Amino acid sequence: MQDGKNNGPVEDAIINTEKFNMPSPENMNRALVGLFILFLIVSGVMSSFYKVGTEETAVVLRFGKFFKTAGSGLQFKLPFGIDQVYLVKTGRILKEEFGFRSIKPGIRSQYQKQGYNDESLVLTGDLNVSDLEWIVQYKIQDPFKFLFRIADPRTTIRDISEAVTRKIVGDSNVTAVLTTDRAMLAHKIHLEMQSLLDSYDIGVKIVTVKFQDVNPPESVKAAFNGVNEAEQQKESLIQQAREQYNREVPRARGEAKQMIEEAEGYALERVNRSEGDAKKFLALLDEYKAFPEVTRKRMYLETMERVLPKIKDIWVVDSENGKTGNLLPVLPLQGFTGGEK
Repeated sequence: MQDGKNNGPVEDAIINTEKFNMPSPENMNRALVGLFILFLIVSGVMSSFYKVGTEETAVVLRFGKFFKTAGSGLQFKLPFGIDQVYLVKTGRILKEEFGFRSIKPGIRSQYQKQGYNDESLVLTGDLNVSDLEWIVQYKIQDPFKFLFRIADPRTTIRDISEAVTRKIVGDSNVTAVLTTDRAMLAHKIHLEMQSLLDSYDIGVKIVTVKFQDVNPPESVKAAFNGVNEAEQQKESLIQQAREQYNREVPRARGEAKQMIEEAEGYALERVNRSEGDAKKFLALLDEYKAFPEVTRKRMYLETMERVLPKIKDIWVVDSENGKTGNLLPVLPLQGFTGGEK
C-alpha cells in the first residue's frame, strides 16, 4: 500500500465504507419474514400431495383420528402434519413362510432351511416328530383395522399360524401327515386361522394354507421312507385286488344271470308245451268220444304220415289166414321225392 492521497480502488472501498448502502435492521427483519413465509408456502404445497400405488390403499388420519381411505393415484391432504397418510398394500397377496425362507424367488426358487428348525419341527398325535414346512397367504381387506387394531399384525398372524398348525397336526398321526391327510389338515388350519383372525377383527383374510414339504427328521428319514414304500406297495396290491374283483365278479354275476334266464325260459317252454299237449289231447278225446271210428282212422293216418317218411325201405307182408306169406318190396319212391336211398 502506498502512502499519500492516490490509493488503489480496493483500498479506497475498504477505507471508505460509508459509500456502501447497508440495509437497515427493519428491512432485514422484513426480508427474513418473507423468506420464512415463502418457505412455509413451498413446504405446504409440496406436503399437500401424495401418491398412492396401484396395489396400495391410503389411510388418512386427521388430527390423529381416522378421516378416510384413498385409492391409487395422486391425492391431496392438509399439510404440516394435520393429515397423516399410511400406505397399505391391499392389492397384493402377502405370504408368511414357516420352516424356511425364500432367498431368490423365480422359476427355480432358492430356499434356506438352516436355522428354522424351531418352526418346522412339529409333534404329531402318536408322539412322532415331523419336519413340516408350510406357507400362509393372506390379503388385507381393511387397512385401518390392520394398522391400528393391534400393534404388530404380521407377528400376530405368524403366532396364530404356528399355534393352530401345532394343534391340528398334534391331533393326527405321523403317517397321515406325511401321506394322505396333508390337504385336509391344511384346510382345517385355514378355517381355524380365519376364525381366530375374525375374532381379533384385524381386517385380514386368509387366502390359502399350503404344506410346502413334509418330511420325517433326518435321523429317522430312512426308516420312514421304508414304511412309505411298504404302504405304497400295500395300496398297489389292494388296488390290483379291487381291479380283479371288479372284473371277475360282474362277469360271474352276468353268467349266473344268463344261466338262470335260460333255465327259466326252458322251464316256461316245457310248461307251455305240456299245457298245449294236454289241451290237444283233451280236444282229441272229445272228438274221439263223438266220432270214434273216424277219429281212430285219422289218428292212424296222421301217425303213418309222420313215421313213413323216416323209413328207408318199406316191405309189405302178405298174410293169409294168419300165415306169413311172401315179402313184397314196395317201389322205392324216396329217390324221386328227394329222400335217402
